[in-house]
Amino acid sequence: MKNYLIISPEDNVAVALEDLKPGDSITFPDGSFSIKELVPVKHKFALNDFNTNDRIIMYGVPVGKVLKPIAKGELITTENIKHEAATYAFQNKEYQTPKVDISGLKERSFLGYHRSDGQVGTANYWIFIPMVFCQNRNLKVLREAFEAELGYKKENPYKLQLKKLVSGESAEVFVEDVEKASEKVFENIDGIKFLTHEGGCGGTRADAEALVNLLAGYIKNPNVAGATVMSLGCQHAQISMIQEALTKDINLEKPVLYFEQQQFSSEKEMLMSAVNKTYKELSEVNKITRKPAPLSKLTLGLECGGSDGFSGITANPLIGLVSDKINALGGKSILSEFPELCGVEQDLIDRSPNRDIADKFIHLMESYNKKAHEVGSGFDMNPSPGNIKDGLITDAIKSAGAATKGGRSAIADVLDYAEYATEQGLNLLCTPGNDVESTTGLAGSGANMILFSTGLGTPTGNPVCPVIKIASNSMLPAKMKDIIDFDAGKLVSEGISQEELSNQLIELIIEIASGKKQTCADKLGQDDFIPWKRGVSL
Repeated sequence: MKNYLIISPEDNVAVALEDLKPGDSITFPDGSFSIKELVPVKHKFALNDFNTNDRIIMYGVPVGKVLKPIAKGELITTENIKHEAATYAFQNKEYQTPKVDISGLKERSFLGYHRSDGQVGTANYWIFIPMVFCQNRNLKVLREAFEAELGYKKENPYKLQLKKLVSGESAEVFVEDVEKASEKVFENIDGIKFLTHEGGCGGTRADAEALVNLLAGYIKNPNVAGATVMSLGCQHAQISMIQEALTKDINLEKPVLYFEQQQFSSEKEMLMSAVNKTYKELSEVNKITRKPAPLSKLTLGLECGGSDGFSGITANPLIGLVSDKINALGGKSILSEFPELCGVEQDLIDRSPNRDIADKFIHLMESYNKKAHEVGSGFDMNPSPGNIKDGLITDAIKSAGAATKGGRSAIADVLDYAEYATEQGLNLLCTPGNDVESTTGLAGSGANMILFSTGLGTPTGNPVCPVIKIASNSMLPAKMKDIIDFDAGKLVSEGISQEELSNQLIELIIEIASGKKQTCADKLGQDDFIPWKRGVSL
């Protein structure tokens, strides 16, 4: 195997596949040169001499501008280049999605929960939603009751560990012996989830509207069987707003219960009513069982977090290929994180079906970046310290790799935050790059499965949507085995083809979608939920 990788023929930098030391030879069919300084694995080095203001090209697109001369074989750093991305505009090009091999997948199915609106869930949850933050305590009280009495509460092993320490016993605890929940009362309900947040009142009306649309999206999500909505009564986010939001996009026929505290004589009266009515609906929802569904009923959320220098080489392109295959079968995929599309706008515009879709994408990108600049930030400040340490030193480098999660499918639709995905194919969803704000948005736009690549490791999960964590390098699953579901690093470490890895990943998706296997995030109870307030978050 080579000790470097050139991603696109147009690139003038390469990626180190191992630590390269001064004097190490970089060999091409028509010659070779030596590395000038230490280039850590995953970092980039120059393939030719650069002068000040020259452009750095990676993935075939501009990703940076040279700040001072760089010699062939030298390390690319934040000191010698800065972020730069190409300009873009609608060009009215015709685009044909490249064909992918879906032989053997057309007849495959998963066991899912069929909803009357035509969607199919990969899970069956009941959710409790507060319209405003001052209902969070009531949800906490209800959560303690429902989880304990319906068999969803797991024993806390660290509580037992502390108990032993206090009593002077050995503090060794076998987690697998104490984590098990008691037997579930409702066999066909995967869990009762409680979506607390800090919004609903005190912010702008626009914040309240965005929150309401997001919460409505969670109720619409095919993994949700029904909902109990708790309200105070006087807040911006009114029950009438969520009722109206639920009439859009799909023909919703799910049980939704509403409780407004200011209409009850006491908190106790409201909570007892909520328990009684919710229990009755749970008994009905439990009658829904898993039945076969084609893979076209999958809606894949496409996400990355804790990215490293291999993310855009292994895990993200793998996710893109799986996305293309599901879309070719008639399914949907949703690519989010707009700050991480900076630099690849022209490619996405060229894949848009018409000017209206392209213009909506351009408007969302430019207005978002403008707001960031107004508070002294910008998309160029998106890479985290962890990203930079691992070789993603400009937003355009990070974006060019992140965008590969979307594969090569044509763009079906562009969605603003909390809009629901209804179009078959690849949808672009405006969210921040923040992992949890983005995955929260993906589930709110209808994803029934999220594919999440990571190179540095992150436990991120979601209350209602299984999150499959895909490692970009083979060291990560060994180091953080309790949070990683799939190793895409085998493309480099074992030379397994992307095609074979895509087939393996689809088999895992089918297992999880059918309820035969849990994701690591679900095993850990990682129910991350953070609504995006439309201020600046990258």
